[in-house]
Amino acid sequence: MTSTDRVDRAPIVQRSRVRSARQQKAIVDAARRLVEVKGGGFTTQELIAEAGIALQTFYRYFAGKDELLLAVFEDLLGESAVLLEEQARDIDDPAARLRFYVTWMLRSVVPRQDGGPAQFVTSEHWRLHQMFPDDVARITQPITALFERELRAATEQGRLHSSDPARDAWFTMRLVMSVFHHYAYVTTDEHVATVADDLWAFCLAAYHGDRGSG
Repeated sequence: MTSTDRVDRAPIVQRSRVRSARQQKAIVDAARRLVEVKGGGFTTQELIAEAGIALQTFYRYFAGKDELLLAVFEDLLGESAVLLEEQARDIDDPAARLRFYVTWMLRSVVPRQDGGPAQFVTSEHWRLHQMFPDDVARITQPITALFERELRAATEQGRLHSSDPARDAWFTMRLVMSVFHHYAYVTTDEHVATVADDLWAFCLAAYHGDRGSG
């Protein structure tokens, strides 16, 4: 064991790391509460007031507001990926699980005049992608990975057909996000659940599946 290893394992260092992780999470949680009300339009001063911290504490963890919004974006999508996997745990058919993932993401869209998470993701996604393309790609990867896993399994079972599950999962994620972005703002008489089912039918045709698949 090196001296660095001994320092890293020292109780005081461990406590400091836990405290830092908790404080960083508290800042992200405060930002998420503001997102519920204002989308990404809150100020840094509003954030530190909501989190109950000093401005210097904020800058200890984030270089600026954009980096914080990126962390919120990561938190929201990571949470969604975990929730999706948990809710699909009792679905035995991989094609049915993939259908659940695709349609659930759209059914979660509720257009609101006052913003909210769906509009936050929509308005910030492309802007953050321009600034932090590698980070945004990494943030969306957990959900894309769910798509790929089920598409690969369904292909192996002959339920769906994909010559390149990784690529097809990537395209599916882009398609779902595009439709998500549209309905996050548009008020329409068309029910989002119907759109979700239509999107799945489109994907099903692309995967050369039949109506009984999923």
